[in-house]
Amino acid sequence: MTRLLTGTALAALFAAGGALAQETLTIGAVGPKTGPLAGGAAVTYWPNVQLWANDVNEAGGLQVGDTSYMVEIVEYDDQTNPAQTIAAVQRLATQDEADFILPPYSTGLNLAAAPIYDRYGYPQVTSTANTGNVEDLSAQFPNLYITLGAASGMVGGLIDVMTELREAGEIGNTVAMVNVADAFGIELAEEARPLFEEAGFEIVYDSSYPLGTQDLSPVMQGAADANPDSFVAFSYPPDTFALTEQAIIENLDVGVFYTAVATAFPSYQERFGESANGVMGIGGVNADDPEFQDYAARHEEVTGQAPDSWASAMVYSTFQIYQQAIEGAGTIDREAVAEYIANNSFDTVIGPIEWDENNNNPAYWTVGQWQDGVFRGIASTGREGEVDPIVKSGWE
Repeated sequence: MTRLLTGTALAALFAAGGALAQETLTIGAVGPKTGPLAGGAAVTYWPNVQLWANDVNEAGGLQVGDTSYMVEIVEYDDQTNPAQTIAAVQRLATQDEADFILPPYSTGLNLAAAPIYDRYGYPQVTSTANTGNVEDLSAQFPNLYITLGAASGMVGGLIDVMTELREAGEIGNTVAMVNVADAFGIELAEEARPLFEEAGFEIVYDSSYPLGTQDLSPVMQGAADANPDSFVAFSYPPDTFALTEQAIIENLDVGVFYTAVATAFPSYQERFGESANGVMGIGGVNADDPEFQDYAARHEEVTGQAPDSWASAMVYSTFQIYQQAIEGAGTIDREAVAEYIANNSFDTVIGPIEWDENNNNPAYWTVGQWQDGVFRGIASTGREGEVDPIVKSGWE
């Protein structure tokens, strides 16, 4: 367990001759610091917990009526284990008596913890979960929100991009598809199979692999042997890097090379250099948006590292939703804050976030691509700043 209260915030508590003007709000945070997803959380999740706490406390705390609340973060490592996520959230609720608990990291861990958030009345505004089952989930857990996008939108955006390239004569219609065998990868692959068929694409290789698989060379060898026109992987960070490395070894010659989580990480470009050019990935950002650029600069200044170009800004945005809802409701009562979240829209670093009847954000990035060293959004369900896709042209 880790507790975080910035040094500046502590100093502020003793400012003005030692007068204690602020109270403290306990905020829980649960995510992987060890296990297969620790690397992804270290880029996308934990730095934004640090940045948000810093930003709130540097500004003097959350303004709730006449009271200012500094935030203290209580952190738990769930070891990329759903049972540990559940245990940590329950401990935060019952032992630490956290006022609010930020959402966990990843689709599977968020869905595993949803019953505990619901049981203790905590709003769960997820930032790294992707599912097409929003309607059923929100009916079961009314305070569960999916901001990153639906599986259908993510897959649909990719197929739209590929269809555009095929109709332009840039690629053929055969696809090799692989997925990590957890909630995220399974759902996206299940969504993709009928949509690819409907769009006239032929899946010539279809394989899955367990979360945490160390050697993915057999997967990529099988994909290369199928001689596809496009390669699509619904992958998590370790396998995103491993699959790309194996594609280079196999010299996989495809017009579309797509991997999912971690494609938008700065370290992806650092690792693969010119070879990253043309690689597509899940999500994206408007890289030229001044608000995103300001966020990215603050992220690097406070945390010492750059954000990724997809989910990092969404993670921070969901924390902004908590902040705006607490201040807007004028109370730290969780029921009142949950009601405020349900009935309002929010201004965030990713742009406006609103809810439809299924509690889903109707505008989100679906596909991004590395173009000349910048990961840019090339498809979305309504965001501004899309650029045209390019065809992958070998491995430099």
